[in-house]
Amino acid sequence: MINIAVIKDYLSQALSNRPEVLSKVFWGNTFFDYLIAFFVFIVVILILRIFKEFIIVKLKNFAKHTKTKIDDVLVRVIDSVGWPLYVILSFYLAFLFIRIPEAIEKYFPTVIFVFLVFYIVKAVQVLIDYSTERAVSEDEKDGKIDRPGLRFVGKLTKVIVWAFGFIVILRSFGYNVTALAASLGIGGIAIAFALQNVLADIFASFAIDIDRPFKVGDFISIGEEMGKVKSIGIKSTRLQSLQGEELVISNKELTNSRIHNFGQMQRRRSVFMIGVAYDTPLKKLEKIPGIIKDILKNIKGVMVDRVYFKEFGTFNLGFEIAYFFKSANFNDFVKVRETINFGIKKAFDKEGISIVNSAPRVLPKK
Repeated sequence: MINIAVIKDYLSQALSNRPEVLSKVFWGNTFFDYLIAFFVFIVVILILRIFKEFIIVKLKNFAKHTKTKIDDVLVRVIDSVGWPLYVILSFYLAFLFIRIPEAIEKYFPTVIFVFLVFYIVKAVQVLIDYSTERAVSEDEKDGKIDRPGLRFVGKLTKVIVWAFGFIVILRSFGYNVTALAASLGIGGIAIAFALQNVLADIFASFAIDIDRPFKVGDFISIGEEMGKVKSIGIKSTRLQSLQGEELVISNKELTNSRIHNFGQMQRRRSVFMIGVAYDTPLKKLEKIPGIIKDILKNIKGVMVDRVYFKEFGTFNLGFEIAYFFKSANFNDFVKVRETINFGIKKAFDKEGISIVNSAPRVLPKK
């Protein structure tokens, strides 16, 4: 523990031959006491300035070259402390060497406490931002993950921390915060009732954030609506439809609906029917599955599931064809389907097989 009286006595003896004017007393202190206090204030300010302008800069440069991120956060926490607190601390140390008015002596520690609480809250805010950024960045490796719920929780946590700090400051000034906390609780309940639909969407965004049924960039279908996910917000999700317009759907509606996520497809499956005429010879009917399988096998990315004579239809003999395409890209799938259709038509024409998929056309009588 530093003994201020001992330091003052030592300085007084060291400067025993000081001018007489320094011994004059003003407001309970000599000029010499004021000079000592001023000297302490300047020295402390200079030390803190060196710490702020040089040491912290060196620490920042050092933290950039390390693999861990913890040192970066610590430097950000230290750097979040601003000059007002440094000045207040300098005044506090300087005031130890002089007698100060009773009012200042009474309230100055409270002022220091307020600044300390303020910068402690700022430091906690830095830690919250770091935690949020780290959690989001871990899921943004593909550049398409959006975490609105997590960001909202981070912001809400910061609001709660600031509110707690404000209550602590009020309590340091002697206010009864119990009544304030009760009124805030009642007000919170009233707001919750008034904004229950909005809160339902917000909690739905948490469900989307945690469960992740889709992400930005996925093509999804909800009922009769479909489109590419542009953004996932706190209250709503925005889709870009195939026609070009923007669809805005509430998160609550999304979580209560059955979602088809085409963006998560690994491959596509296609099933369709081909009908041929009833007068097609049996030998040609028996050749049809082999003809179609050969067409499918010769197309890159296509895997045959089944091809068989399925039914005796009302107007035709039906063959069912099922195959997988090893890509989720819809445009590529359309091109492959077209190639298959052309191949079947060409092979059937060569074999003299007629395709009949509907009732014969009846021409009107003249």
